[in-house]
Amino acid sequence: MSEFAAKYGPWALITGASEGTGAEFARQLAKKGLNLILVARREGPLAALADEIGKASAVKVITATIDLAKKDAATRIVEAAASCEVGLVIANAGADTNGSLFLDRDIAGWEALVAMNVSTTMRMVHHFGQGMRARGRGGMILVGSGSCYGGLNGMGVYCGSKAFVMNLAEGLWAEFRHYGIDVLNLILGRTDTPAHRKILEESGQPVDMTGMASPVDVARIGLEQLPHGPIYNWGQSNDVAGYAPNSPDARRERILMIEKMSSAYAGKK
Repeated sequence: MSEFAAKYGPWALITGASEGTGAEFARQLAKKGLNLILVARREGPLAALADEIGKASAVKVITATIDLAKKDAATRIVEAAASCEVGLVIANAGADTNGSLFLDRDIAGWEALVAMNVSTTMRMVHHFGQGMRARGRGGMILVGSGSCYGGLNGMGVYCGSKAFVMNLAEGLWAEFRHYGIDVLNLILGRTDTPAHRKILEESGQPVDMTGMASPVDVARIGLEQLPHGPIYNWGQSNDVAGYAPNSPDARRERILMIEKMSSAYAGKK
């Protein structure tokens, strides 16, 4: 067993696993010897990926066709993984498929986006975090977007939900590090995925992937950065703020400083 598998195995759960970055996480984790639980909305691509990985490696692969925007999504994910010791959770799904201004879309579409990015993610990490805490090891990667740092025209709900994910990841990192669990919010910019290409096509924009991140690199660097949470901004060093208000290193230090101050205050009572 590799050092990575010993820390984060024996099973990894990946949502949004049928294509793009999710599929690449699956391929790379299989090479590291982790068994996989692959979750996505579309059965065909999910089955094809499972077949591909099964032929290329000896790991076990379970697939579950689940719409993460549904109210019972987290419950169904837990049921799919019931017999598995999940040591790594990658919440990778979360693209905004509404493609419209806020008032031009029925509220149900925005509620579905919030359910996927907020409710399902929160319930999922709460459940699997229980087992990781009991074992004293594990990891979580919550894939996010640079839109978490501020609202954008036509993307209010998406930006808001990604801001929730960022703050959730930081809070979980602060708490879970005491249990041996690594947490990372992998904040991406523009990435060459089928979902992103579809959005460009449907909006009439040119499909030019020049300069975009590749799913292969996203998965590789995301796994490398996992022990160095809580935040990683794609394409930037951890000591650089760049497009963010402050750097990941500065955000980490802020969390530790507040924790230290709180502990000192509590000790004086």
